[in-house]
Amino acid sequence: MGRAHILIVEDDQVLNDQLAELLRSKGFLINQCHDGQQGLLSAVKHKFDLILLDVLLPSLNGFSVLNTLRKTNQTPVMMLTACGAEQERIEGYSKGADDYLPKPFNLMELMLRIDVLLRRTGVSSEQPFTKNSIKVNDLTLNKTGQHISYKEQNIVLTPIQFRLLFTLVENRTDVLSKAYLYQTVLERSYSQYDRTLDMHLSRVRKKLIQAGMPADCLATVHGKGYVFK
Repeated sequence: MGRAHILIVEDDQVLNDQLAELLRSKGFLINQCHDGQQGLLSAVKHKFDLILLDVLLPSLNGFSVLNTLRKTNQTPVMMLTACGAEQERIEGYSKGADDYLPKPFNLMELMLRIDVLLRRTGVSSEQPFTKNSIKVNDLTLNKTGQHISYKEQNIVLTPIQFRLLFTLVENRTDVLSKAYLYQTVLERSYSQYDRTLDMHLSRVRKKLIQAGMPADCLATVHGKGYVFK
């Protein structure tokens, strides 16, 4: 399988170049644009596997670019924006965005979200981001049979709970947003009124504590998401 081809449409020259350098180092092919009109023309003219699209762009804003693009093109689009309000996210999704990442964002989370979107369309980079097993101190997780143990004591979780814990442990010390976890674990878009993820995380935390792990091993970072310590 060839390398994934990504278009970055971002008017901040420094951020655009930083993202391009990071993604090239991970094996992706990159095209860069700095305004909405240029980005739309490039997206229509060339075949991309993913588009990173800023909202506040000169000449044509990101929502207008996405709205026009979706009339003829279904390339996955991740919106990048400083606007974190719920109405902006709703507008982006309603116009066909596949994901939405507010600035400033964690680069590891960006890479993981990119991997999720590419895997959905059968494309990935040459360097996989996921592992089959993880061992952190006395905690061991293995995707084969979804086996979990802590100090040789087995921990039984549901498939969703396992995916949630594995994702958090795999990215330990990084705060993962609810929007990202909804997409990767629950495989649906995040809604601020949906408490499903909170419920699953509470149950996972309870089982880890029962096995003898510290009460703060799964921490809630208010307004940002969750982190495994």
